[in-house]
Formats: sequence, structure tokens, C-alpha cells
Amino acid sequence: MSDTNKPIAPELNDDQEAAIFAGGCFWCTEAVFLELDGVKKVISGYIGGKTINPTYKDICTGESGHAEAIQIVYNSKKISFGELLEIFFATHDPTTINRQGNDVGNQYRSEVFYLNQEQQQTTQDYIALLTEENTFGKRIVTKLSPAAKFYEAEDYHQNYFNRNPTQGYCSFVIPPKIEKLKQKFPDKLRQ
Repeated sequence: MSDTNKPIAPELNDDQEAAIFAGGCFWCTEAVFLELDGVKKVISGYIGGKTINPTYKDICTGESGHAEAIQIVYNSKKISFGELLEIFFATHDPTTINRQGNDVGNQYRSEVFYLNQEQQQTTQDYIALLTEENTFGKRIVTKLSPAAKFYEAEDYHQNYFNRNPTQGYCSFVIPPKIEKLKQKFPDKLRQ
């Protein structure tokens, strides 16, 4: 991999690692990952497109090429990248191209943006396992790409669900995802 194709990693403290996932609306994925023990912060943002310093308005056109994504900063002594990956695949639909539920457009695609070769290999191996086990009954379309520049979304998108739980979309779409997380991964939740 040449230097120009190297994944762009965020600045982290010694005890931190990062992961970047796009799984549809970032309000949904952020809300899920904020529930996990070992996750220090989750940042909603944009990645994988051609527009420099994109705004939410740019993303919504579908023409910037960016995905709504989250950057997760976590303590790998408490939760591993593999565990985050398992939760990512369990809490969104990796079989629909450019769509999650009623959200349609390339900004809602399923994609893992790897920050190193270990994340790349772990993701490839996990997708192969899910495919072999026919976990979803359909072909997995999740893309795997080196992390490009991650642009932090506007402030009002950060921690959106927790700040706006009664907003229509939040109250209808996000609670079932969190409930699924709680039922399937109770040992991974914050106390």
C-alpha cells in the first residue's frame, strides 16, 4: 500500500483505538455504540466522498459520495475491534445496497473503513464467516475500504438520539436497534 493509499487514522491516546463504520443513518449507529462498555466516544461524520469539508446538506444530495458514518474511539482492553464488528453487523442490514430501512441513497450504504491491515483482515474474515453461515439469507454487500479523511458532522448531529429521544425518527427507528443490542449483547453494555 503506497503512502497515498494509507488509511487516515485519528489522533488517539495510548490506551485508545478507533474504528469507522457506515451503517445507514449515523443517528442510529451512534446511539447503538454509545451503549457499549469500553467505548470512550462516538463521533458522527462523513467519509468516503469527493467533496472537501462536506455539510449535511451536501451529503443529503447523494452527490458528494460520502457515507454517513461514525468514528468510534474505544479501549481495546475492554472491547475488541472484532466485537465492535459483530455488533455492527447485528444492528444494521448489510444486505441492502445504499439503503437502511426507509433511508435510501449512497450516503446510507454499509461500509467498513479500515484503519490498518489487521482491521481489514478481521473484517474480511468476519464477512466470509457470515457468508459461509448464510447468516442473513442474502448476499452481504458491505463495502470494505481504507479510511479516508473523516469529517466530523455538525454539532447538532452529535449524540442526536440522547438529546432528541422524542423526535419522530428517533422514537420510531432507534429504540428497536438498542433493544436488539441489549438482548443480543447484554454483557457488552455500560453498567
